[in-house]
Parts: sequence; structure tokens; C-alpha cells
Amino acid sequence: MGWHGHLHLHYRRDEARTVARHRHDGPLRVLASLYPEAPEVCHQVLVHPPGGIVGGDRLDIDVALDAGSHALVTTPGATRFYRSAGSDALQQLAARVGDGARLEWLPLENIVYRGAQAENRMRFELAPGGEMIGWDVLALGLPASGEAFDRGRFVQQLEIPGRWLERGVIDGADGALLDSPLGWAGHRVLATLWFAAGGPLARERRDALLDTARELAQAHPLAATAGVTAPHDGIVVLRALAPRVEPVMELLTQVWARWRETAWQLPACAPRVWRT
Repeated sequence: MGWHGHLHLHYRRDEARTVARHRHDGPLRVLASLYPEAPEVCHQVLVHPPGGIVGGDRLDIDVALDAGSHALVTTPGATRFYRSAGSDALQQLAARVGDGARLEWLPLENIVYRGAQAENRMRFELAPGGEMIGWDVLALGLPASGEAFDRGRFVQQLEIPGRWLERGVIDGADGALLDSPLGWAGHRVLATLWFAAGGPLARERRDALLDTARELAQAHPLAATAGVTAPHDGIVVLRALAPRVEPVMELLTQVWARWRETAWQLPACAPRVWRT
């Protein structure tokens, strides 16, 4: 029997303030609700007290943003998928972003240990006026400790219904995927950053997001393994490969900050837990 945790987050606008409510069942909690920049933007930090996810564990996160609310959700550290004795582990997120609402889904990296059997699913439903910035950073093994992800299986799914669906299966023994120049090319960190709207973005706005991300990526040490595209008229995506987490997080943070200014005219306000 594994740990089963469920967390429901609900945000609503109360005059000039985004009010947050949450309820939990099992080992998944809100560490803090903060307003470091303005009452309109609620920052929340999520924690999983057991410290990692193992075979048989299931974590479900439901997020609902009512019209006009704005939430930034992050974590104080990496999510760790540990070795499994046979059962699968599952982390599942379902988010609904209302009309005129904004979601920033910015957890720190997922680390997949040797022998893990796990799946990470993310689904974001955006109302016509809803928008979001999100990222996902996937790190295989512990290169600094000499522990490779050479066995195990990790499934990653990212969905914006009707417009964007990705499902990838990573097997630790799949050298053709992990080491080929047509795959991960020997890197062990894959990062995805996206800006998504509930309807089509105006061409000028979409081009501004693309140009900003390309400018920052081309000037970064990861320029050779980073790219930006618009797979849909309401979505802009940056993807990067890296040998370590730190350089890719630096790039994502730079682009997130500029996208915030470009799309929402908001200066960057990085959560304090990122600096500890």
C-alpha cells in the first residue's frame, strides 16, 4: 500500500484580492499562501512531507481558478520519483483556468531515480479568456553522484484539451532515445516552458513572445540545445536539453520573467523559496 494524497486548490477574486482556499487528504499540503507583489496575485508553495514518491503512491492535485483570479504555484524543492519494488507511482494534475484568470504553474524539477516506475500527468483546461505560463523540468538519474537512470520507466503526459497533447515514454535502457543525436543526445535533463491562452493569440502578441524567448535562448550557453515554436495559435513553447538542472532552470526563469512583462505587463517576482 502506498501513500495516497489529494489536494484541491481554489482561487477566486474578491474585489482587488485573489483569495485562496484549499483542502487536503493525505500527505500533500500548502506550505504557505503569500502576496509578495500585490493582493491580486496569490503565491502558494506546495509540499509533500514524505519527501518523495515511490511505487504504489498516488498524488492528485486539482486546481480551479475563478474568473479574474491570478495564482502562482511552486514547490520548495524537487519532486523525487524513487526506485520501485514493482508498483507504479502516479502524480496527476488537473487545472481549470477561468475567463480572465491567470495561472503560473512553476514547480521545481522532477528527479527520476534509477529503477523508478512512474507516471506524471498534467492537464490544463483554459476558458476563452484564461491564460497561463507553465514549465516542467525532467531530470533523469543523479549525474553528480554517478547514478545513471539506466533502468526503470517514466511516462510523461501534458495536455491542453483539443490543442496540445504530448505523451512520452522514457525507458532507462532505451539508448536510441537517450543517447542518439535525434533524441536526448546524451543529456539527462529535458525542460519545457509554455505560454498558453484559452483562445488564439493576436499575431503581434504571439510573435513578441516567440522573439523574446528566442533572443534569450540564443544568448544562453544552452543555445545549441534550445528551441522555441508555436505549435498552435494560442500556445508558445520553449524546449531545452541540458546535462544538469541548474543551467536550464536559469534559462526558464529568464524567459518566464520576460514573458510576464511582455504578456501581462507584470515585473518578475520570483518566489522566495527559489533562493533558499
